[in-house]
Amino acid sequence: MNTSRTADRPTLELVDVGAPGCSPAELAGAMNAEQAADLARTLKALADPARLRVLALVAGNEGREVCVCDLTGPLGLSQPTVSHHLKVLVDAGFLTRDKRGVWAYFSLVPGALDAVVSALPGVPARS
Repeated sequence: MNTSRTADRPTLELVDVGAPGCSPAELAGAMNAEQAADLARTLKALADPARLRVLALVAGNEGREVCVCDLTGPLGLSQPTVSHHLKVLVDAGFLTRDKRGVWAYFSLVPGALDAVVSALPGVPARS
């Protein structure tokens, strides 16, 4: 970029440097608006500290199901609040729910968290 002064006002002269990669057509792997909106809804379900803790507790339970009653103590939250967070995670596809009598048991959906990571363009898949 060249600048020159004319009567106390600088004038700018734009120079096209023809830099590669400046064209939007060259962006590989970009997601479209619908994909971005879907991923944003999914990430929004994860964007809560209590829900992240729920996922960590369920995942740390060595593949066994977890009852809502098992989560209230470790989370320090009431049963209705924990149930709300569990519903959000079920609706987002991270957990499954199995109702047995008055109790509901939750487990991780295999690959659900990996699917979030792989939905991000340019992020290598975990092996």
